[in-house]
Amino acid sequence: MKISFLLHNAYGIGGTITTTFNLAQALAERHEVEIVSVLRHRERPNFTLDPKVSLTPLVDLRHEKEHPLHLRPARVFPVAEYRHHQYSELTDQRIGECLAAIDADVVIGTRPGLNVHLALQAPEHVVRIGQEHLTLGNHPPRLRTALRRAYRRLDVLTTVTEADAAAYRRRMRLPGVRVEALPNSVPDPVLPAADGTARIVVAAGRLVPVKRYDLLIEAFTLVAAERPDWQLRIYGKGEEQDRLRQLIHRLGLYENVFLMGAAAPMEAEWVKGSIGAAASNFEPFGMTIVEAMRCGLPVVSTDCPYGPGEIIEDGVDGRLVPVGDRDALGAALLDLVRDDERRRRMGRTAMANARRFAPVPVVEHAERLMDEAMSARRTGRRTAPERGRIRNALVSQGFAARDTAHAAAARALRTVRRGQR
Repeated sequence: MKISFLLHNAYGIGGTITTTFNLAQALAERHEVEIVSVLRHRERPNFTLDPKVSLTPLVDLRHEKEHPLHLRPARVFPVAEYRHHQYSELTDQRIGECLAAIDADVVIGTRPGLNVHLALQAPEHVVRIGQEHLTLGNHPPRLRTALRRAYRRLDVLTTVTEADAAAYRRRMRLPGVRVEALPNSVPDPVLPAADGTARIVVAAGRLVPVKRYDLLIEAFTLVAAERPDWQLRIYGKGEEQDRLRQLIHRLGLYENVFLMGAAAPMEAEWVKGSIGAAASNFEPFGMTIVEAMRCGLPVVSTDCPYGPGEIIEDGVDGRLVPVGDRDALGAALLDLVRDDERRRRMGRTAMANARRFAPVPVVEHAERLMDEAMSARRTGRRTAPERGRIRNALVSQGFAARDTAHAAAARALRTVRRGQR
């Protein structure tokens, strides 16, 4: 089987890139796999890509940023998709040409706008799989309205959590489209697992407001006050870096909390710690949570929608605390800091429980979805309607009407504001 992934920018940094590389490399053990990167801005990807996976860029921003067609807004890529400003008539053209000539059996889109391209432009013989790495509720009403129209032409739509899959089935009404959760996978660790003796808490991810590293730093004041020999190491880069550094100094934590910069791969840093931490307000999956657990760390996380609660079993392999609760987060960290035996036991359990996110089970699930979709397309048999289809149709129509009304109101407001300028 030949499998092609359509990715926004394989040369950047982010969770979607990481999980796409992981899945592509695992599939390449048994299939011919390529990644098509719509954009390219540097010579080589930040993450190492297995030579068995081919990488093809469509628009090289180093040379084509001022291309006349790239200065015009995209028409196919949805306007309401937050990456729309990075797309153009040139990307529309290159993606369309790529899909028209593609010889893959299966093409997998990796974000809503690319899923729309895939749904509208892929040849009939190609199995079309759209991946959602965010959540339905995270999309604005105008985008959800556009996706309702386009996604009906997909064969499969995957989400990273069961909760989000259920939301799509209930609210989108995509007859004949198989909607199923396919979690992100994390490669098998190559280093010995953490032994729980280091006095280090580790967190990693983009330094952006939604990740709430400010909350984590504030919560760590409770740990530092009682156990000043413990450290918090935060890995990543982003817009919040300067503000977080100022917060560390204002709280007097400059000997306990460290902004370590980006690290890839992170495995060597996870195993240096004893506890993982995440404080997000919102987390579609929680890739870093799985990474930490696979390296033998129990993780203390906010119980935010959607991912952490499907990954962590509270009190067994980690802790879940209310979103935005600094004191609860600090207390949960301190409980594990104080109790060496419990911390080590939970770390061992975390490593065992996180094996369900290893490449083998995830790849087997993905292969099963692709095989069944290919069979259905060959025979002309779409996915059977789900039970309760009349009730589900009425529910989804209600959500569709609400989204349409919200989108219309937003358009009217924009028109009024333009008239007032």
